[in-house]
Amino acid sequence: MDALTGLLEGPRARGAFMIRACFDPPWAIRVADRAPLTVMLLARGEAWLTSDGGERLRLGPGDLAVARGPDPYTCADRPDTVPQALILPGGECHYPDGRPLNGVMDLGVRTWGDRPDGGTVMLIGTYRARGEIGGRLLDALPPLLSLTADVWNCPLTPFLAQEIVRDAPGQEVVLDRLLDLLVIAALRAWFARPEAEPPAWYRAQADPVVGPVLRLLQDDPAHPWTVAALAAKAGVSRAALARRFTALVGEPPMTYLTGWRLALAADRLRDSDDTLAAIARRVGYGSAFALSTAFKRAYGVSPQEWRTRAA
Repeated sequence: MDALTGLLEGPRARGAFMIRACFDPPWAIRVADRAPLTVMLLARGEAWLTSDGGERLRLGPGDLAVARGPDPYTCADRPDTVPQALILPGGECHYPDGRPLNGVMDLGVRTWGDRPDGGTVMLIGTYRARGEIGGRLLDALPPLLSLTADVWNCPLTPFLAQEIVRDAPGQEVVLDRLLDLLVIAALRAWFARPEAEPPAWYRAQADPVVGPVLRLLQDDPAHPWTVAALAAKAGVSRAALARRFTALVGEPPMTYLTGWRLALAADRLRDSDDTLAAIARRVGYGSAFALSTAFKRAYGVSPQEWRTRAA
């Protein structure tokens, strides 16, 4: 498993919120839906994204932006336009004074705004729950990021524009998978930039000693690894591996392995009906009790509570 695959294997949309937003200036939408990840693709016009921290991104035709939740942000024709609508969790939409806005601006199948051929048209896809996006991926992203049309040329764009307004059997599944592919393609382009700042463990994959060790841990987390065994595979001493791994990744090899095992267990709890004992064996724990103890220490809840919340 290469570093990018390990990072991007997580997106699994389930009933994602997909919409075609159409506006005439002036317009501004305050987004406070606490969604873990939202993708915005500008098909026509101009838009500005502004975080509460003051960061601003300008989008032109063909540009793509990704907003990492749960912090709110504003999307508008200009940075100083006053918001006219507020998007809340669960797809609730209100006027700024609190009056409900749901249904008022509906324009057809997954289309919302002023008029279908508005001066600004944006395709938007939102993951509703954090469990649909790997925590390692979210932690690797800034609150707002953008890819301009000159570096972002994805063949999925015209297909998404056609599919988002269709009402056909299985359409929800089609859009979910399109959103997953769009996110993967966008982040692959994002991390490929010369000025990209990926997480430490991602950069460490290029190291001739630490890189192979990371791949061993990612490919076979259930193996009873020890620092000595990993050092032997890397052809260095235990002390040398421990120092180099910690310096490049930011944590010791066994700490990294524990985090990776628990992340995999969390995904299995969410995505499968496997018993806790089966998951424990799959990720390298000797018993369900051992996994449960480590899981609760790291996540603050028991595996069963985690599974119930995800469901």
